[in-house]
Amino acid sequence: MTEPAQTALLTTADGRPLKAALQAAQVRAKRRAFLLVLPLLAFVILTFVFPIAQMLFRSIHHDGFSANAPTISAWFDANPDAAPDEAAFAALAEDFKKMKADRTAGEAGTRVNYTLPESRSLFTKTARVADDLAPPYREAFLAVDPKWEDPAVWVAMRGSASSITTDFYILATDMERGPDGSLQRVDEKYRIYIYLFVKTILLSAMITVICLLIGFPVAHLLATLPMAKANLLMILVLLPFWTSLLVRTTSWIVLLQGQGVVNGALVGTGLISDDNRLDMMYNMTGTIIVMVHILLPFMILPLYSVMRVIPPSYARAARSLGATSWTTFRRIYLPQTLPGIGAGAMLVFILAVGYYITPALVGGADGQMFSNLIQFHMSKQNWSMAAALSGMLLAGVLVLYWLYDRLVGIDKLKLG
Repeated sequence: MTEPAQTALLTTADGRPLKAALQAAQVRAKRRAFLLVLPLLAFVILTFVFPIAQMLFRSIHHDGFSANAPTISAWFDANPDAAPDEAAFAALAEDFKKMKADRTAGEAGTRVNYTLPESRSLFTKTARVADDLAPPYREAFLAVDPKWEDPAVWVAMRGSASSITTDFYILATDMERGPDGSLQRVDEKYRIYIYLFVKTILLSAMITVICLLIGFPVAHLLATLPMAKANLLMILVLLPFWTSLLVRTTSWIVLLQGQGVVNGALVGTGLISDDNRLDMMYNMTGTIIVMVHILLPFMILPLYSVMRVIPPSYARAARSLGATSWTTFRRIYLPQTLPGIGAGAMLVFILAVGYYITPALVGGADGQMFSNLIQFHMSKQNWSMAAALSGMLLAGVLVLYWLYDRLVGIDKLKLG
């Protein structure tokens, strides 16, 4: 019997095994592809991922009190459930003397003030006489201000003693810590965060629906018109993109104010009397009108990109088989536009929930949104509270994104 012939090993021209050469070529190709996208990856990390991570960290971190009052913070750690005794007041007196020397009583008081209003004035008042504090310390503190016996003050300081805290998320949900440390709802007149959060979500949904109702027929018209006319209409759609947001918003102020163009035209045509001019500024109505105008292109463009590739023959075939115009639209045309509807709705909604300039300029007190609260706390340099509110807004958008993925499927999203 003859021995089986050994299969010859395939090699490249330079003698290397072909399999190894192919693997090396694939590795080099992947390396080159990674190096090509590396600048974009670094840009996304530096300008998107890192700022969001820093914001989320800031929402649970604030060392204004713990860094400036380390002795009483250590006492809180060692006595997690104990009522303040003479040792606690002695530790607090030591910290106040240090804060007076370092001039940081205001910073420590500001951190406690976020949880318990009017605490900052109590801290600065006590720091001014810190050198006079002497045993017995409890009586010395009460002589400065009787508020030092209030359990709420000590609950607020205990919550501020750790640099990592959930206090800002607690406040952002209209909750507070009671005298015994348990969570409770704030007084009804101070419940503004959840109200504005829900209001922002509902208002953004309303703006999204209005943009869809207006944008759908416009996109359909763009997709069915001859190219020359469609290009002219597209210029009108894109015109807002070529104008500054501030210019567009102030233009709407001129149009919608009581003595503005719209009211003037309605009075001139006799539709309303001069004494019954429409109130369309500094309220919810103005906010909705202006935001719909600004965000409408973000709905039209995804819809148009989907509609222009839908074959007209589908609708003609349905009608030739006896389907009515409504049935053809509902069963044939509308399902094919769902990717564009989903993309446009997500774009408009996500942009709407974060809008700040337009509600601030035309909304007045009635048209304010959640983003205006974030800006308010940023102007007060309460970065942790602003970050907590931003985190809530981010969580709400992610939940809606997850629901969209579960109900529709993110793979059906089409932006162009």
